[in-house]
Amino acid sequence: MTKVGYVGMILAIISLSAFTFNNSVSWRIADDYSIKFSSKNPSGVFTKLTGDIEFDEDNLSASKFDVKIDVASINTGNGMKNRHAKGAKWFDAEQYPTINFTSEKFAKSSTGYEVTGMLEMHGIKKEFTMPFTFKDNVFESSFTVNRTDFNIGATKGMAKKVPLEITLDIAVPVTK
Repeated sequence: MTKVGYVGMILAIISLSAFTFNNSVSWRIADDYSIKFSSKNPSGVFTKLTGDIEFDEDNLSASKFDVKIDVASINTGNGMKNRHAKGAKWFDAEQYPTINFTSEKFAKSSTGYEVTGMLEMHGIKKEFTMPFTFKDNVFESSFTVNRTDFNIGATKGMAKKVPLEITLDIAVPVTK
Protein backbone atom coordinates (compact mmCIF):
# COMPACT_ATOMS: atom_id res chain seq x y z
CA MET A 1 0.00 0.00 0.00
CA THR A 2 1.27 3.50 -0.74
CA LYS A 3 1.98 6.23 1.81
CA VAL A 4 -1.17 8.04 0.72
CA GLY A 5 -3.18 4.84 1.23
CA TYR A 6 -1.83 4.36 4.77
CA VAL A 7 -2.49 7.98 5.66
CA GLY A 8 -6.02 7.73 4.29
CA MET A 9 -6.69 4.51 6.20
CA ILE A 10 -5.36 6.01 9.47
CA LEU A 11 -7.49 9.14 9.02
CA ALA A 12 -10.56 7.00 8.33
CA ILE A 13 -9.96 4.90 11.48
CA ILE A 14 -9.45 8.01 13.61
CA SER A 15 -12.56 9.65 12.15
CA LEU A 16 -14.74 6.60 12.73
CA SER A 17 -13.38 5.94 16.21
CA ALA A 18 -14.12 9.53 17.26
CA PHE A 19 -17.78 8.56 17.43
CA THR A 20 -17.03 5.93 20.09
CA PHE A 21 -14.99 8.17 22.41
CA ASN A 22 -17.86 10.33 23.63
CA ASN A 23 -21.23 8.70 23.26
CA SER A 24 -22.87 10.19 26.34
CA VAL A 25 -26.43 11.39 26.15
CA SER A 26 -27.13 15.13 26.22
CA TRP A 27 -30.04 16.06 28.47
CA ARG A 28 -32.11 19.23 28.66
CA ILE A 29 -33.17 20.45 32.11
CA ALA A 30 -36.97 20.38 32.36
CA ASP A 31 -38.83 23.32 33.89
CA ASP A 32 -40.16 21.45 36.94
CA TYR A 33 -36.84 21.04 38.78
CA SER A 34 -36.55 21.60 42.52
CA ILE A 35 -33.61 22.97 44.53
CA LYS A 36 -34.53 23.09 48.21
CA PHE A 37 -32.27 24.02 51.09
CA SER A 38 -33.05 23.47 54.73
CA SER A 39 -31.70 23.84 58.22
CA LYS A 40 -33.23 24.70 61.56
CA ASN A 41 -33.53 28.21 60.12
CA PRO A 42 -33.52 29.24 57.26
CA SER A 43 -35.02 27.05 54.58
CA GLY A 44 -36.23 27.80 51.08
CA VAL A 45 -35.58 27.25 47.40
CA PHE A 46 -33.57 28.48 44.47
CA THR A 47 -35.80 28.95 41.43
CA LYS A 48 -33.34 29.35 38.53
CA LEU A 49 -31.08 26.57 37.28
CA THR A 50 -29.25 26.40 33.96
CA GLY A 51 -26.55 24.20 32.54
CA ASP A 52 -25.35 21.35 30.40
CA ILE A 53 -25.84 17.74 31.38
CA GLU A 54 -24.36 14.80 29.56
CA PHE A 55 -24.91 11.47 31.26
CA ASP A 56 -24.74 7.86 30.18
CA GLU A 57 -25.10 5.17 32.83
CA ASP A 58 -23.07 2.82 30.61
CA ASN A 59 -20.27 5.31 29.93
CA LEU A 60 -19.63 7.36 33.06
CA SER A 61 -16.26 8.56 31.78
CA ALA A 62 -18.01 10.50 29.00
CA SER A 63 -20.52 12.11 31.37
CA LYS A 64 -20.36 15.70 32.59
CA PHE A 65 -22.35 18.23 34.57
CA ASP A 66 -21.83 21.97 34.18
CA VAL A 67 -24.68 23.67 36.04
CA LYS A 68 -25.36 27.08 37.55
CA ILE A 69 -27.84 28.28 40.14
CA ASP A 70 -28.84 31.94 40.03
CA VAL A 71 -28.19 33.23 43.57
CA ALA A 72 -30.73 36.05 43.14
CA SER A 73 -33.44 33.40 42.68
CA ILE A 74 -33.27 32.48 46.38
CA ASN A 75 -36.67 32.40 48.06
CA THR A 76 -37.04 31.77 51.79
CA GLY A 77 -40.68 32.82 51.88
CA ASN A 78 -39.66 35.99 53.73
CA GLY A 79 -38.77 39.15 51.79
CA MET A 80 -36.39 40.45 54.47
CA LYS A 81 -34.53 37.11 54.66
CA ASN A 82 -34.29 37.06 50.87
CA ARG A 83 -32.70 40.53 50.84
CA HIS A 84 -30.24 39.52 53.57
CA ALA A 85 -29.36 36.26 51.77
CA LYS A 86 -28.62 38.17 48.55
CA GLY A 87 -26.67 40.85 50.42
CA ALA A 88 -22.93 41.31 50.88
CA LYS A 89 -22.82 39.61 54.31
CA TRP A 90 -24.20 36.33 52.92
CA PHE A 91 -24.22 35.24 49.24
CA ASP A 92 -23.40 38.69 47.80
CA ALA A 93 -25.46 38.03 44.68
CA GLU A 94 -24.24 41.22 43.02
CA GLN A 95 -20.58 40.19 43.12
CA TYR A 96 -21.13 36.39 42.95
CA PRO A 97 -24.31 35.92 40.91
CA THR A 98 -24.12 32.13 40.49
CA ILE A 99 -23.34 28.93 42.32
CA ASN A 100 -21.45 26.71 39.88
CA PHE A 101 -20.77 22.99 39.77
CA THR A 102 -18.54 21.44 37.11
CA SER A 103 -17.97 17.71 37.22
CA GLU A 104 -14.59 16.03 36.97
CA LYS A 105 -15.45 12.35 37.45
CA PHE A 106 -18.37 10.03 38.00
CA ALA A 107 -18.51 6.71 39.86
CA LYS A 108 -21.10 4.05 40.58
CA SER A 109 -22.02 3.75 44.29
CA SER A 110 -24.05 1.30 46.34
CA THR A 111 -27.05 3.66 46.25
CA GLY A 112 -26.66 5.11 42.74
CA TYR A 113 -23.83 7.35 41.63
CA GLU A 114 -21.35 9.94 42.88
CA VAL A 115 -20.04 12.90 40.96
CA THR A 116 -16.91 14.73 42.03
CA GLY A 117 -16.18 18.17 40.72
CA MET A 118 -15.58 21.80 41.55
CA LEU A 119 -18.26 23.58 43.54
CA GLU A 120 -17.95 27.36 43.46
CA MET A 121 -19.87 29.63 45.78
CA HIS A 122 -19.12 33.15 46.89
CA GLY A 123 -15.93 33.17 44.77
CA ILE A 124 -14.47 30.07 46.44
CA LYS A 125 -13.92 26.82 44.56
CA LYS A 126 -13.66 23.51 46.38
CA GLU A 127 -13.64 19.92 45.28
CA PHE A 128 -16.98 18.41 46.22
CA THR A 129 -18.51 14.94 45.88
CA MET A 130 -22.25 14.72 45.49
CA PRO A 131 -24.28 11.49 45.66
CA PHE A 132 -27.17 11.14 43.22
CA THR A 133 -29.61 8.74 41.67
CA PHE A 134 -30.94 8.70 38.13
CA LYS A 135 -34.32 7.09 37.64
CA ASP A 136 -37.13 7.77 35.15
CA ASN A 137 -35.11 10.67 33.67
CA VAL A 138 -34.80 12.45 37.03
CA PHE A 139 -31.54 13.25 38.81
CA GLU A 140 -32.03 13.37 42.59
CA SER A 141 -29.55 14.25 45.29
CA SER A 142 -29.48 15.12 48.97
CA PHE A 143 -26.31 16.40 50.66
CA THR A 144 -25.01 18.97 53.12
CA VAL A 145 -22.74 21.93 52.57
CA ASN A 146 -20.87 23.82 55.27
CA ARG A 147 -21.56 27.48 54.51
CA THR A 148 -18.37 28.67 56.23
CA ASP A 149 -16.28 26.59 53.79
CA PHE A 150 -17.38 29.19 51.24
CA ASN A 151 -17.29 32.25 53.55
CA ILE A 152 -21.07 32.60 53.45
CA GLY A 153 -22.30 34.45 56.50
CA ALA A 154 -20.52 34.99 59.78
CA THR A 155 -20.31 32.80 62.87
CA LYS A 156 -20.91 35.56 65.39
CA GLY A 157 -23.70 37.94 66.27
CA MET A 158 -27.14 37.10 64.84
CA ALA A 159 -25.50 35.06 62.04
CA LYS A 160 -24.35 32.42 64.53
CA LYS A 161 -28.01 31.35 64.80
CA VAL A 162 -27.82 30.03 61.23
CA PRO A 163 -26.45 26.47 61.31
CA LEU A 164 -23.13 25.85 59.58
CA GLU A 165 -24.46 22.78 57.77
CA ILE A 166 -27.19 23.39 55.20
CA THR A 167 -28.98 20.42 53.57
CA LEU A 168 -29.81 20.57 49.88
CA ASP A 169 -32.43 18.36 48.25
CA ILE A 170 -32.34 18.50 44.49
CA ALA A 171 -34.61 16.91 41.88
CA VAL A 172 -33.86 17.69 38.24
CA PRO A 173 -36.06 16.07 35.59
CA VAL A 174 -34.46 15.97 32.16
CA THR A 175 -35.43 15.26 28.56
CA LYS A 176 -33.31 14.23 25.58
